[in-house]
Amino acid sequence: MRIHEGQRVLRAGTPLRTARAAVILLHGRGATAEDILSLGEQAIEDVSCVSLLAPQASGNAWYPLRFLAPLDQNEPHLGAALGVVAGLVREVESVGLALSRIVLAGFSQGACLALEYAARNPGRYAGVLGLSGALIGPPGTPRSPKGGMAGTPVYLGCSDRDPHIPLPSVEETAAFFRGLGAEVDKAIFPGMGHTVNAEELAEFQSLVSAAAAAA
Repeated sequence: MRIHEGQRVLRAGTPLRTARAAVILLHGRGATAEDILSLGEQAIEDVSCVSLLAPQASGNAWYPLRFLAPLDQNEPHLGAALGVVAGLVREVESVGLALSRIVLAGFSQGACLALEYAARNPGRYAGVLGLSGALIGPPGTPRSPKGGMAGTPVYLGCSDRDPHIPLPSVEETAAFFRGLGAEVDKAIFPGMGHTVNAEELAEFQSLVSAAAAAA
């Protein structure tokens, strides 16, 4: 079942063939590729050497239930969503950009998807940015990753009172990626709610700038 097949992928910045780094941007539930692309353009000061790719989910949702639902209850949508990310990663790599030049970034449901993809496909990314998100599945979901993160910067930004993302899930996500050898920066903002703040956007900019400069 190809749930998200045929949906548009918005692109901005420089074309992939001339880019020094690529950012895959994943929108939240009820949002659009336009929304997350706008956030990326707001965060990244100079896109002259960066390619931005923002896929659209069918029905504006990557999977139907909460991220805390048992994994099988969000299938086949979740598998299809992970396939969308995998396809974009392959596209980026096909033009000669290594995984270490790719930033995975998302907000809310998109953050959960970005983190889940990295957890299932560990490697040395340029960065993984999860804004108001956590790994998908109930607390304590068994995971058997093949490989490690080799020092990948992983940024987790969330409110201490997010109505959708319980703080213990963020803590568990941070511990998981540290266990894989990622450099995890967990920023918890008192009373922020389910949104994105200037500090998180600055961290986004920093990850992308480092990826482009190191290329």
